Amino acid sequence: MVQAIWLVVLVLATFTTGYLGYSKYLSRFVELDDERETPAHKYEDGQEYVPSKKPVLLGHHYSSIAGGAPIVGPITAAMWWGWVPAFLWIAL
Repeated sequence: MVQAIWLVVLVLATFTTGYLGYSKYLSRFVELDDERETPAHKYEDGQEYVPSKKPVLLGHHYSSIAGGAPIVGPITAAMWWGWVPAFLWIAL
């Protein structure tokens, strides 16, 4: 019988490895420059492109992606097929 802690450790290790590996992979193809002007500053028009503070952007980003699928998906999977598909939905 698999204990849940091992699944959590496995998922966290996979996320960490993926994050570190993918960020190195992307940094080879994307020119990263902290001095580069962002589109909000470059094309500022007061309507579509407006420079914002980081906490405001985080709130906008979170509200855009915090839909029902991350909540309803695992519940539906668990109801129909058990805990393994629900775990995979969350982990993947």
